[in-house]
Formats: sequence, C-alpha cells, structure tokens
Amino acid sequence: MPEPSDVARFYDRLAADYHLLYADWDASMSRQGAALDRIIGAALGQGDDRGPFSVLDCSCGIGTQSIALGLRGHRVTGTDISPSAAARAVREAALRDVPLRAAGADMRQLPFADGRFDVVLSADNSLPHLLSAPDVRAALGEMRRVVRDGGLLVLSTRPYDEIRRTRPASTLPQLAPAPGGRAVTFQLWDWHDDGEHYDLEHFQLVSDGPDWRVEVRRTSYWALTRRQLTGFVTEAGFAGPEWTEPERSGFFQPVLTARAL
Repeated sequence: MPEPSDVARFYDRLAADYHLLYADWDASMSRQGAALDRIIGAALGQGDDRGPFSVLDCSCGIGTQSIALGLRGHRVTGTDISPSAAARAVREAALRDVPLRAAGADMRQLPFADGRFDVVLSADNSLPHLLSAPDVRAALGEMRRVVRDGGLLVLSTRPYDEIRRTRPASTLPQLAPAPGGRAVTFQLWDWHDDGEHYDLEHFQLVSDGPDWRVEVRRTSYWALTRRQLTGFVTEAGFAGPEWTEPERSGFFQPVLTARAL
C-alpha cells in the first residue's frame, strides 16, 4: 500500500467535493442504506435479535453508508484514513439528525476493543487500496478482532473479475449538479505489468458560471478477484463467505458477506 499519508491525502483533497460523484447524494444514500439494511437484517435479524445493530464503518468517507444506516436506526461508528472525510461525515450526519461518531484511523490498526461491534462494514471499493497481501490480512484481521463472535462482515468492491479480463483504461464521465453549474467526473487507469494493480487519475471538472475548476487526484488499487478476497476473508477467521450481485441486493457493487467464527 502507498504510505497512509498518500491515501489520506487523496481523500482529504476529495472530501469537499465527494458528493459531486452523485447526481443526487441523498437519494443514493437512501438506496444504499435500504440495501445494506436488508443485507444486515437477512444475516443477523433472526429470533429476538432483530436490531438495530452496532456497526463499524471502517472506511466511512464523508458518511454515505454510515449516515444511511444511521437513518435506519443502527448505531454507527465511522473511521476513515482521511481525517477530513471523517470530519465531514460527522457534520453531514448532524445536518440530518443522525448521531455519528467518526474519526481518522487506518483500518489496519482500528482503535477499538475486541468484539465491540455486531457488524463491520467496508464499502465502495475501499479495501483494494491495500496493495499487498500482508496489508489486506492486517485489515481483515482487525475487522475480525473488533466484531463479536457470530457478527457480520460486509465488504463491497468493483467487479474485478470482469475488470481484470478487460483491463479498461478509463471510466465513463459522470455528470452531477454543482452549486455554480455542473460537475463532471471521470477516471484514467494505468495498469501495472502484473495485470492486478493499477494507478488511477481522478479528474473532476466543476463549473462556476463560465469558468471551470479542474482537480486531478491520484491513487492506486489492487484489483482483487472474488477468489482472492474470499480466501483472505476466510483466513482472517470469517465463515460462509457469500457474494451477492447488485441486481439481487440493490447495492451498486457486488457485496461479500461472512460471519465471524
């Protein structure tokens, strides 16, 4: 993985504009929250234990999933490698009357006691910022440590099995409204020779009347296949890993769930 400061810097720089990735951020939060709530409820909501649940979102960003789950009654704590993103998550949650405690933290060193949470969540392709097997193992080991026995792991990533077959060089532009006009976001991908890692240039063009502000942010990812990630999850002490497709879950990315042994 790049130095934590490198990844933190990427998201620190993106934090103020992150909502511009969405045509309607609140509507997207609502959809994601509904999907994640169903996933969690289906796994843990049996018998008298039907929630709400204590959830650690260990890559909370500006609060997209944390706020969404809080709006559905779950007790959510957030951490993120970017202190700026975590601070914005707290502010955005307060604007929506959602109690949320969030702070900067590396998912490889989570600042919580063993077995504290019912659910640990890392969504929206966050885990693949870890570029080596030792780093992935460290993060998943920490997730296992802080979730109770029988608790739930929820991960989502890009559909990397297909992506590694096609090795795209870019993403399609996304258009969203901005206070002064419009925002256009797209990515350029440069693949490493190993066919598994890629460097990303994140372009964001934001208009303010006739003028445009251009931001270019850079980071890297490990395009983990389902087999690779399932293996790491099992090694970390989770059982019954299961992938769910977006058309079934309603979440925008494939979701991996597993139970803590």
